[in-house]
Amino acid sequence: MKDRYIYPAFFCYCEDGTIGVAFPDLPGCTAQGNDEEDALRMAKETLAMHLWGMEDEKDEIPPPTPVLALDPEDDQAIALIDVWMPAVREKMNNKAVTRAVTLPRWLDVSAKEARLNYSQVLQDGLVRRLGVTKTPKTPRAGRKKTGA
Repeated sequence: MKDRYIYPAFFCYCEDGTIGVAFPDLPGCTAQGNDEEDALRMAKETLAMHLWGMEDEKDEIPPPTPVLALDPEDDQAIALIDVWMPAVREKMNNKAVTRAVTLPRWLDVSAKEARLNYSQVLQDGLVRRLGVTKTPKTPRAGRKKTGA
């Protein structure tokens, strides 16, 4: 698992003005944008999510093909797209997920009367039961941790 990935992408200029993006080393990893800026933003987001999914599934991530080894079509341009995975991993690890729970009615009524936040109570209970700590935030680049 690497912190930074850089992959070449084909930017295909379509007749309708949109720009399609395909990563030759990552089948199924495609994006589309309305202009170059949008296509670049979508390419970065798509690459990040695709690689995160591969990491999460423990799939082998192939090395990128050198740009000079690629042969784009006449309506294509090559761009190198990079993603910083620590930020992506933190975002995905802290993404909220929905889980249905079943409670006896009397407990539901009591919890509502006490104005309890079910999500917070469940999170606190799981943290205690599993004996884990909440994931600390990753320091932003350029910031230094200060000692106490």
